[in-house]
Amino acid sequence: MEVFNKIKFNADGLVPVIAQDFETKEVLMMAWADLEALENTVKTRKATYFSRSRQKLWCKGEESGNYQEIKEICIDCDMDTVFYIVEQKGNKAACHTGHRSCFYRSLIDNDWQENKTPLMFDPKQIYQNK
Repeated sequence: MEVFNKIKFNADGLVPVIAQDFETKEVLMMAWADLEALENTVKTRKATYFSRSRQKLWCKGEESGNYQEIKEICIDCDMDTVFYIVEQKGNKAACHTGHRSCFYRSLIDNDWQENKTPLMFDPKQIYQNK
């Protein structure tokens, strides 16, 4: 897709992608995508990423059933980070560990400890408060 020509991919041809739940606003995960992954995401409406360890595309949930249905795709101001707003399907776990979000640990007392509060970002709330 020609629209993806504007994206600033890194030297490896990848761009970071952050996935957020459209309903709860929880930040679910961060992964990488190449051009083919982005094109597949648009075509299938399911979040597709590029696995750096396996050197291949993977549709989130293809093995676990916990796929991500795309609601919206955004890009940051520098055009070097993509943001998927998704509906998390399956058992609602986005992380391969079984956690709802990959961001389930916080730095507390100089150690990484499991947190009880999900990482959330609501841009509408930020703009409403200005």
